[in-house]
Amino acid sequence: MKLIIASILTSFLFTCCNSKPKTADTAYFGGEIVNPNNNYITIYSNETERDTIRLDAQNRFVYKINDLKAGLYYFTHGGEYQTLLIEPNDSIMLRLNSSDFDESLVYTGIGSKKNNFLIKAFLNDEVVSKKFYELQHLEPEEFEKHINKARQQRLENLERFVVKQETSLLFKKIAEAGINYSYYTYKEKYPFGYFGNNKLIHYKDLPDGFYDYRTDVNFNDVSLSGVYSYNKFMDWYFHNTALKEYYHDGSHHKFDRQALDYNLEKLRLIDSVIDNKTIKDYVLKHATRVFVYNSSSAEQSKSMLDSYLKKSTNEFDKTYIKNLVNSTLSLYPGNKVPNIDIVDFNSNVIDLHDVIKAPTVIYCWSSNFKFSYTNNHYMMKNLKVKYPNMDFIAININDMNTSSWKKTLNLLKYPTENEYMFKNPNEAIQKFAIANSQKVLIVDNNGYIIKSNTDLFSTDIDELIEATLAQTH
Repeated sequence: MKLIIASILTSFLFTCCNSKPKTADTAYFGGEIVNPNNNYITIYSNETERDTIRLDAQNRFVYKINDLKAGLYYFTHGGEYQTLLIEPNDSIMLRLNSSDFDESLVYTGIGSKKNNFLIKAFLNDEVVSKKFYELQHLEPEEFEKHINKARQQRLENLERFVVKQETSLLFKKIAEAGINYSYYTYKEKYPFGYFGNNKLIHYKDLPDGFYDYRTDVNFNDVSLSGVYSYNKFMDWYFHNTALKEYYHDGSHHKFDRQALDYNLEKLRLIDSVIDNKTIKDYVLKHATRVFVYNSSSAEQSKSMLDSYLKKSTNEFDKTYIKNLVNSTLSLYPGNKVPNIDIVDFNSNVIDLHDVIKAPTVIYCWSSNFKFSYTNNHYMMKNLKVKYPNMDFIAININDMNTSSWKKTLNLLKYPTENEYMFKNPNEAIQKFAIANSQKVLIVDNNGYIIKSNTDLFSTDIDELIEATLAQTH
């Protein structure tokens, strides 16, 4: 059945793409979304504006790109995203199931083989990344032996593919960078795992030549700015190189990732090392955002913001970070939780404040991360049994239709009376300063915040709940 559907879709896209003569600077992108979360996808690159493509009644789409600039493009759907390489005269069709976004993604058509190679490489990176947590405890020489072997095998596999498929130089460059920068990232991460927070001061005791690959790094290659491992490397490189200043005078012993001086040094290094504005602005934004999300000090957040604003040239990003800082400050203990529209299982729109009638744990979750939301819902159920006087509500943050959300709840057999979704998820994510896939807040019976950034599995969750209940009574 899948082959029949794929054949029909390929024929459909082929017809669309050949109805008019192609020019050297055009390409087509189309396909089908199975179990769509909403009725559109978006596509953009680091050098183009975001464009919205509507799905038709069969959940298909086709999109023509004029004045194409060859390179990596992002496409998004329902809160998830992936990249694909588009070059002139490509006619790429995808098929994916939103319930299993990355793993189900398959391309057909002209330009599909290179993109299937890239998605397989991405999935392989995720597998290797999980193994890293075992490898990071090996001695440096043994660690290098393992990752060097894996890197060489992947480079040889790429070379065989390039010879067989006669790919473009741009594809080879991007695929090779994906492999190499994954390797570089593991080297940058290694001291944090090997030494741990208590002994990280010994990071400089690694063998001579451990970081020799740094001479091969290009910090200003905008054609790689969409490569996941390139961006990940940037993140860890500045984590690592900021340690020199952090430990220079012996005032620090146990490593504190949230130390203000350490994070300001990261911004200084980013500003001094990277020249390309697109890349610099992205890395500055990411480093500042992570700090602000995890900060519990208004003064430190403002200091980080001031430093960031002096270095970034992207006005849109500056506005975003300023709004993020304001949102996090409004979520500090003692403030009232933001009031926002939520939707219940019966599709009624309700004010969040109207739902809070007792001390409450508010758990915001994404349906993109099954392992996370399954475990957290299980923990919520256990905590509710343990603390019957505490209310627990779960709010989905995805930009999806209500039927997809309800389907997820029904499949997992969750009770629905305390399940909600945000009516305007983009607004909610900003107001609640939600990073990644979730956020947990604890409020009293009047909706005043007790804790704005906790975890259902944190060691002090019982203490926080008990203190909130005691304060109420």
